[in-house]
Amino acid sequence: MTNITGRLRGLLLAVLLALACQPALATEQVDINTADVGTLDRVLVNIGPAKAEAIVAYRTANGPFRSVEQLALVKGIGLKTIEKNRDRIVVGVAPPRRR
Repeated sequence: MTNITGRLRGLLLAVLLALACQPALATEQVDINTADVGTLDRVLVNIGPAKAEAIVAYRTANGPFRSVEQLALVKGIGLKTIEKNRDRIVVGVAPPRRR
């Protein structure tokens, strides 16, 4: 019985070490200048459908975001939310507006 217990412990230790050595999962990123409401809602933390719609509406009315911090200009989005999502946000060049 002790031999089996020792082997199980060794196996468990090997599995735990293997899991600990795995690289961290990459965080999905979203370009706030091109993403649609559904993508913003899905990828960003503490951003639901209403805030995602507000981001798209702000972008449509004011043009593309030039920085991540500019998201704070969207009603309902504060600096804490921006910080929670900083590694998920990309600020790319938006396509030109149609006239």
